[in-house]
Amino acid sequence: MESFIVKNESEIPHLALELREWIVAQKNILFYGEMGAGKTTLIKGICAALGSSNEISSPTYALVNEYEGDNYLIYHFDLFRLKSFEEVLDIGFEEYIDSDAICLIEWPEKIESLVEHGLKIEIDKIDFNTRKISIFKF
Repeated sequence: MESFIVKNESEIPHLALELREWIVAQKNILFYGEMGAGKTTLIKGICAALGSSNEISSPTYALVNEYEGDNYLIYHFDLFRLKSFEEVLDIGFEEYIDSDAICLIEWPEKIESLVEHGLKIEIDKIDFNTRKISIFKF
């Protein structure tokens, strides 16, 4: 486990660059944290660190957005509104995570059994601006 303290949003790009090699190596990244903890903000920083110039937004209603990085295809999942386990199977989730693409997954609690390896990133609010970001390999 590795932990980082981020004192404000301006530190996210630097942290994302530090995490870049881990993310490229592991491909499947699960993001945990309460609503408003900063999951999407960190994902925006990670996409930029991977060379994406796309506008990054949470795919809350579409479940998945696709972005292009320098040398990487990036899939960003937001499973908050997932109605059933079958719904994620219907969009071909297993093919996404078995591909060579990087999969960044918010609210992964309902699909953890489908992801065999990767990183778990837990974001804990310390105060209004400060976050503790913990990273676990699984």
